Amino acid sequence: MTTMTEASVREFKMPDVGEGLTEAEILKWYVQPGDTVTDGQVVCEVETAKAAVELPIPYDGVVRDLHFPEGTTVDVGTAIIAVDVGGGSAAPAPAAAQPAAAQPEAAAPAEEPKAAAPGRQPVLVGYGVATSSTRRRPRKGPEVPVQQASTAIQTELNGHAPTAPAASAPAPAAPAAPAGGERPLAKPPVRKLAKDLGVDLTTVVPTGPDGIITREDVHAAVAAAVPAAPEPQVAPAPAAAAPAAVSYDTARETRIPVKGVRKATAAAMVGSAFTAPHVTEFVTVDVTRTMKLVEELKADKEFAGLRVNPLLLIAKALLVAIKRNPDVNASWDEAAQEIVVKHYVNLGIAAATPRGLIVPNIKDAHAKTLPQLAESLGELVSTARDGKTSPAAMQGGTVTITNVGVFGVDTGTPILNPGESAILAVGAIKLQPWVHKGKVKPRQVTTLALSFDHRLVDGELGSKVLADVAAILEQPKRLITWA
Repeated sequence: MTTMTEASVREFKMPDVGEGLTEAEILKWYVQPGDTVTDGQVVCEVETAKAAVELPIPYDGVVRDLHFPEGTTVDVGTAIIAVDVGGGSAAPAPAAAQPAAAQPEAAAPAEEPKAAAPGRQPVLVGYGVATSSTRRRPRKGPEVPVQQASTAIQTELNGHAPTAPAASAPAPAAPAAPAGGERPLAKPPVRKLAKDLGVDLTTVVPTGPDGIITREDVHAAVAAAVPAAPEPQVAPAPAAAAPAAVSYDTARETRIPVKGVRKATAAAMVGSAFTAPHVTEFVTVDVTRTMKLVEELKADKEFAGLRVNPLLLIAKALLVAIKRNPDVNASWDEAAQEIVVKHYVNLGIAAATPRGLIVPNIKDAHAKTLPQLAESLGELVSTARDGKTSPAAMQGGTVTITNVGVFGVDTGTPILNPGESAILAVGAIKLQPWVHKGKVKPRQVTTLALSFDHRLVDGELGSKVLADVAAILEQPKRLITWA
């Protein structure tokens, strides 16, 4: 029987499949212990805070152990699968599919990345430990004068009472309290304060010039005289029992763990809502001519095989509006206290997926022709629906469009994608009575809502951008005259 040595076993660790991710959930294993794997073969699918990703193994061998079952969330850098690369063919250990808690050999590697990855520490404004410059005065005993205490300490150390303060004594170099026959130096208001508080000035250590006792010295003596809190307060109170488990009706309620993409989205939205001061403006516009143009483009051979819908022209309208008002395409650098104006547009498209809301973006959308933009939109939407959007596709966005109209909603007040300056919400396009050329007629009408970061975009700039988008959708020929 061939045996596998530990030296031939390679541990494959959970990689950082996205920028700055710290954990991922194992969705599905494609291999089992005893299976042969080759370099580049996909062994599992994991879900990060940004997307579902397939992981390839980087070497050849035989699967010896799966350290975690499906559904387990694992820290980046933790070993998740062991592969024998020495050519051994022995059967795997029986506990191959047990959780990592039962695998001692997998526990040690899990701790390594945490100590070896200082770059993963959060760098957020307002976080971290500030060094205090305040110096706290050491407490003195209320009943033993400093001179007597110093004498007792030095007697204990040296075996005899000192005749003068020792230069190397460990006690603080504070002025000694007045000798028994001397009258403490203090101003009348300080003496009255001491009398009112019941403080014997002969026991107070002066810190003022020339040995004068100050008001602060009296208060310090009072604070030192306050007895320490009783021990029972430190120990947990007997009545403080553990909180009862939350009960709910399992027949009528369902609890869903918040993790993966949905957890990251929730954290991002909270951070955005309470970091960037949001302002939302609205405009209702007649888009009848835009809808006619959509139908004409569908019949154009230049768009054969491409998705042509109102979102395509709305995206192009926003890109033209940004070109006319470039300052809206910016981000806020909190650390440097600078506004960073982007000379490119990575256009985000909010997409609802079974795993939650994601916002992939079209890189350099400003430089694309209308057919190229249509192709990119089609690829983005189909990839998102299949759950195959990569983390890189969701990074670096500058502005976003969210089409709430597909759900029959008229409009909304969208929350900014973190790090972006603006987001345009597009409502449902409906036939409505509209005054057109002096007469009330049924027209295709929609409502647009633009939310923007008021640190970057003031009301005038935001209004110009929204008005330009509306003007283009009302008269799409402006795509030519303004481009």
